[in-house]
Amino acid sequence: MAAGRIGLAVLRRLKPFDVKLHYTDRHRLPENVEQDLNLTYHSNVESMVRVCDVITINCPLHPETEHLFNDALIGKMKRGAYIVNTARGKICDRDAIARALESGQLAGYAGDVWFPQPAPQDHPWRTMPHHGMTPHISGTSLSAQARYAAGVREILECWFSDRPIRDEYLIVQGGKLAGVGAHSYSAGNATGGSEDAVRFKK
Repeated sequence: MAAGRIGLAVLRRLKPFDVKLHYTDRHRLPENVEQDLNLTYHSNVESMVRVCDVITINCPLHPETEHLFNDALIGKMKRGAYIVNTARGKICDRDAIARALESGQLAGYAGDVWFPQPAPQDHPWRTMPHHGMTPHISGTSLSAQARYAAGVREILECWFSDRPIRDEYLIVQGGKLAGVGAHSYSAGNATGGSEDAVRFKK
């Protein structure tokens, strides 16, 4: 679900496994990309979850995606499907996931994100059946830290030399969503996503 930078990378990695790839995103991918990866586009998440055996969640967290995977949406999924959530824990309704695993509506849930984080000792995801949860460490890996440092340096160099900041680093400009921010968020909802925005004023 979702085909931004991370979602598209997931789709590309799955192509060699000769599986049927479906996706939904508010911004449809170019036709040549869909053809190259043999993708089926769905205009809404309800249409997509009905036909998939495994759902990977790769979207930002904002009011439109908060608790998106609730009892109602999970009920529209194929019985015995799997969810892999490496985006944000709050995209899934905590108790709905546990109920679906206990009833067999979901065959399994995997992820590295929790809500809240760190999860309390009595969090139901610690004891629910058929799950695989790992620590959320992607942002603390050495390669991620090197990437963050290089990005921050580039942004500051652009800022101080009055050069435009690349779209993939731009979230807000002139008080409005811009760059990747305009692609990932809705106006008024640019908080709580997978990237943090810092706004500078000269």
